[in-house]
Amino acid sequence: MAKNYEEFNQVDFSNQDLSDSYFKGCKFFRCDFSRANLRDAKFDDCVFIEQGAIDGCHFDYSDLRDSSFKNCKLSLSNFKGAKCFGIEFRSCDLKGANFIQASFSNQISNSMYFCSAYITGCNLSYANFERQCIEKCDLFENRWIGANLQGASLKGSDLSRGSFSEDCWGQFYIQDCDLSNSELSGLNPRKVDLSGVKICVWQQEQLLEQLGLIVLPN
Repeated sequence: MAKNYEEFNQVDFSNQDLSDSYFKGCKFFRCDFSRANLRDAKFDDCVFIEQGAIDGCHFDYSDLRDSSFKNCKLSLSNFKGAKCFGIEFRSCDLKGANFIQASFSNQISNSMYFCSAYITGCNLSYANFERQCIEKCDLFENRWIGANLQGASLKGSDLSRGSFSEDCWGQFYIQDCDLSNSELSGLNPRKVDLSGVKICVWQQEQLLEQLGLIVLPN
């Protein structure tokens, strides 16, 4: 199914098979995609919230594996329990989106798993990623201000050129992450495990200030 520049108002897409569908420039106001099959679906330049609304569209427990959202407005959308392995969000507004209990990983066995997600250039302010596992993924150039990352693991992911709240550090695991060119204000090396973390030379000053050291110019 392919739809271009259409408007859907309070449409119930729940439990429908929309796999491989393509939507371009469409508007979805108060629509329900709960438990829908959206595997490999593509959304370009779409809007999922009406201006001034306090609730976005619902993707609760939907299958979003390998789906793609580019330049979409998804603020306040609910992705609770959704299957998000291989999902792609590029340059999207996901402010206040809820990813509680969503899954970005493929569980091979009780002790073996791997993650896949491409979330880049997005506004993730105040989004809920509590206890999420999004490891070794492309998560660069995102705005994480006010996001709930409590207990989340982003180990080994590319977080470069990101914007973070000063009080977020210590909420989540960042070992082996690429933090180059990210704002590191508030990150205290004495309290956060920075094993394997990559930074740029100019970022050393921010980290050393947390240790009480003053870096002088050459």
